[in-house]
Amino acid sequence: MEQGGDLFERARRRWLKRALLGGMAMPLLLRSVLAASDRPNGLLQVKGEVLVNGRPAKLGTALKPGDSVATAPGSSAVFVIGGDAFLMREKSELLTAGGAVLADSLRLVTGKLLSVFGRGSRRVATSTATIGIRGTGIYIEAEPERSYVCTCYGLVDLQAANMPEARETVSTTHHDAPRYIHARGESPIKMIALAPVINHTDVELVMLEALVGRKPPFVGSGTEYKY
Repeated sequence: MEQGGDLFERARRRWLKRALLGGMAMPLLLRSVLAASDRPNGLLQVKGEVLVNGRPAKLGTALKPGDSVATAPGSSAVFVIGGDAFLMREKSELLTAGGAVLADSLRLVTGKLLSVFGRGSRRVATSTATIGIRGTGIYIEAEPERSYVCTCYGLVDLQAANMPEARETVSTTHHDAPRYIHARGESPIKMIALAPVINHTDVELVMLEALVGRKPPFVGSGTEYKY
């Protein structure tokens, strides 16, 4: 009888094959990430200078909860921790914490991060926001005075770090409610503001979900999300 991990890996590989052979058109770089993703965890794509726990990292470097990942100017990284997948853009730093497998607490110190999360709750913090996550695709940009949060799909609880009464629960299916969360504001209503969709794509979300054997709900078939 197959173990749960073997079944997961078989499903993941089937998804990768379908993603590579058809479905949505993907840029060559993203297709190469999928093709190289034989390992379920760790760094699957490294462009430029990427540090793990302050040390230079390379393709295949393992990652676990408690590790930090940082990218230099002009650099980027794609990586998987447990059932969660991440695309980190240049000049970014992510701190993680959690148990043996699940990174359930993350802090984006600075920069830009696209993430897809499996079932269960997560918490992501920036300098201006706390984001409670429940099985979600999310894109975040962290700056000292403002954070950008697009709930690409799923359910999140947003809270301004410097005004706890400024909070909002966002439920979306396809980039429906991007938000800015500010460091300062005269009232709660001004701390969390409407924002446009910027700097991330559906193709990237499909790629990240494929790395962990899933599809985004907007694709319309395959593993569907339930909240």
